[in-house]
This record gives sequence, C-alpha cells and structure tokens, in this order.
Amino acid sequence: MPAVTFDDVTKIYGEDTVALQDVSVEVGEGEFVILLGPSGAGKSTFLRVLNGLTHPTEGTVTVGGRSAGDVREEIGMVFQEHYLIENMSAFQNALTGALARNGFLRSLLTWHSQEDKRAALEALETVGLLAEAGQRAGSMSGGQKQRVGIARALVQRPSLLLADEPVASLDPKAARDVMGYMKRAATERDLTAITSLHQVNIAREFGDRFLGVRDGEIIFDGTRDDLTMDVVDEIYYGEGGDGEGGEAGAETASAGDPDESGETASEAVDPAGTPAEGGEPT
Repeated sequence: MPAVTFDDVTKIYGEDTVALQDVSVEVGEGEFVILLGPSGAGKSTFLRVLNGLTHPTEGTVTVGGRSAGDVREEIGMVFQEHYLIENMSAFQNALTGALARNGFLRSLLTWHSQEDKRAALEALETVGLLAEAGQRAGSMSGGQKQRVGIARALVQRPSLLLADEPVASLDPKAARDVMGYMKRAATERDLTAITSLHQVNIAREFGDRFLGVRDGEIIFDGTRDDLTMDVVDEIYYGEGGDGEGGEAGAETASAGDPDESGETASEAVDPAGTPAEGGEPT
C-alpha cells in the first residue's frame, strides 16, 4: 500500500482560484520526495491538504490508506519559520512534539513521561544537537532552530514527515546541514518524507524523487537523473519561458519573504501555533 495517495485532487479557493488541479500521485513508503516549482505553483497547498490543514474541493487524499484528516497526529510538519518558544531550551521545545499524546495541560505543566523525555533526547541526537539540549532556543542560530523543529516533529512519532520550504531563510551551508539531518532522520526512522524547496542544487543533493508543480498541476515526476536543466526550466518558466538561468533562479530564496499565499508566516498561525488554512492558494 502506498504511504500517500492523491486521487484526482482539486483545491479551489474562493470561486475560481485553482490551487491544485486534478492531482493524482502515489508516494511509496520510505521515499524522500521533493516538490519543486515557482511561488504560487501549489506546493504549499499540496502539503496543507496532505497535513489535513485544508480540505480538497474534489478528490481524496489518504495516508496509509486512511483519510489524511484522520491521521494528523501521525504526520510531522516542519515549517519555514521555526515556531519555537524562544525562552525554552531546545530539549523543552522538542518535548512539545508530544502535545498530541499528553494534552495541553500536561504539556503546560511539563508533566512528561520518561519515554517522551528519552524520545526528545534521541531526536536532538538525530539532528546533531544533543550537546545543545539545554541551550535556550532564542540564542540559537537559524539552522539550529530549524533542526530543533525537526526534532520536535520526530518526537511526535510520525510515519510521514512534511516540510514546507524549511531552508528558505538559511545560508547555503546551514541549508545543507538542515537537509542532511532531515534526510538522516527519515532514513534512520524509515519515514516517508515530502518537502518543498526552491533551491534546485540542494534538492538534487538530497532528494530521491522529484515532483515538479506548476499552475496547480504535477508536470514532472522523476529521479535525480531525470531532473535535467531543460526539465528545471520547464518547471519554473513553462513553455515560452526564456530558459535563462533557470536553475540559478530556482536556487535563491530570500529570508523573511512572505510565503506563497502572500501572508507572512506569523500571519498564518493560529493561537495554538499551527498554520491556519487561510484563503489564498500556495
């Protein structure tokens, strides 16, 4: 059984803004899949529909044979922004991944089981931050914060790990570090992983399979060898594009840019710290 199945999925915002159009794709267990495409192509909507944060207008999305909306506790999510509690340690932030199991009150009072505490330490070790477990999150670098975000998602004990532009605000070295630890986590824990990226060179370094998204449709599905410069130009420029600098243009993403919905990340978060559905396509 595929880990993820999209069956004729269409997502329409408002009356006529199509974010996804008749998307049908399967992702196998243990695959490390990277979504590529220009801003507004539908990558973030793909992930939000998969994470149950928004619902398809038509079609079905299943994770392990069950509706995506019914298995949200089994889906770990890493966001472009870190969403850490700055005055808490890396260890305490990682522990918040157990919120779904423990409930808000127990988590607020830091009543965590020894099992959860071990899981948090093991997750921090996986992302290379065990020695920094006691460090306050607010004093960490952007790359370290994003690795704590990965650890938090791992403490959730997911079967599926998602990431939405997780390295967009990082320098190239930090970006490679984060992607390397994410790949390590997926490999060691036998997780299926799907992440969206703009940086094609980093995507090629870590991805096993690539889905090219443009205008809400999947126009490419292939391996690293299939991802040629012509394919990259088609994904980012489409027919009639100038084709110049396609890969270079795809490799850059500025820190602090709004997400594909036109909102800043902070504007798209509900009081519980989960990105809200919003009304714009991404």
